[in-house]
Amino acid sequence: MKLSVIILNYNVRFFLEQCILSVQRSLKTIDAEIIVVDNNSSDGSCQMVKELFPEITLLENKVNHGFSKANNQAVKIAKGAYVCILNPDTAVAEDTFIEALNYIKPIDNLGALGIYLMDGKGLFLPESKRNLPTPKASLLKLIGWKTSYYATEIEPLGSGQVPVLVGAFMLIKKTVYQEVGGFDEDYFMYGEDIDLSFKLTKAGYRNYYLGTTSILHYKGESTKKDAAYFDRFYGAMFIFYQKHFKSNMGVNSLVKIGVFLAKRIKRSSRSTEHKRSQNQKTYLFTKDLVLTKRLSEKLKTTIQPVTTDVFSDEELANCCFIFDADEMTYSQIFTIMKSLSGFNNKFRIKPPGCNFILGSDQSDENGAALVF
Repeated sequence: MKLSVIILNYNVRFFLEQCILSVQRSLKTIDAEIIVVDNNSSDGSCQMVKELFPEITLLENKVNHGFSKANNQAVKIAKGAYVCILNPDTAVAEDTFIEALNYIKPIDNLGALGIYLMDGKGLFLPESKRNLPTPKASLLKLIGWKTSYYATEIEPLGSGQVPVLVGAFMLIKKTVYQEVGGFDEDYFMYGEDIDLSFKLTKAGYRNYYLGTTSILHYKGESTKKDAAYFDRFYGAMFIFYQKHFKSNMGVNSLVKIGVFLAKRIKRSSRSTEHKRSQNQKTYLFTKDLVLTKRLSEKLKTTIQPVTTDVFSDEELANCCFIFDADEMTYSQIFTIMKSLSGFNNKFRIKPPGCNFILGSDQSDENGAALVF
């Protein structure tokens, strides 16, 4: 078998369903399997997988083992020569795995591969490619300053070698993953992808980034930046520096100061946040008039069914765009989201065959599912 796609889930039932559907589309021509590991969700995630995807391998943990241990658990039973660690709050394009596997073919010393990640607003996520986090870079990143934390020397649509990848999508040979010990289980959540990336480079491998294929990462579903997030970030960085560098009181204090400042800045920015503009129009990319009517009634607004001809309309700011994935590919959806990002537009997706839409309007806040 060529590939095992491993999806670790915790209480994101609707996002998980879309993730699986998009992965299945992307694996049509690849000898592959999907493994879902559930960390004791209470939202019906496991029941959904059993009912809708009985062919998928499902590991049901009775406690929340965290990111590292649960992914290691799945890799142990994976049959693929390659494994892809994938977040449940993602959707992949139809060409994602084909492009990724083709790109790594000629690379002899491959550690892991990461790709272009975009958030629910269609904006590029800079953590798709990162540098090794020095204490100074981590501090500046926490308080929101421009920093060398991200690998900006490679353009988002480019490709090349980078030090650190993000755990939302990591493609790696199973034998290499096992050789370096997989994810370090001392990390519960956050930091394990940095640690694995660094272990791979120390073992003589090289990590790469590919920007020619995209995935949607709602991000807020798994990375809400509240006070607990900053505390976990500090804890992860403390473990990382202890393991790989000469950690000392000065280094630890530096990162701790960053956590304190980040909490204060985040609290201040929320208290002064201005009310966002109301969306002026809602467009639904579909030919399904029944779907249009149902969504109009649910959202209590007028929805205009459209095709891509809508791009001749000049008023494409402050709009809500809903995509019917029964009639569009995810590649098409991602292209439109990118082209309309940055104009205060909102995006929602109705996954194929589903009675709900998904979206996220802030990369550090929870995404939402609306059942209709």
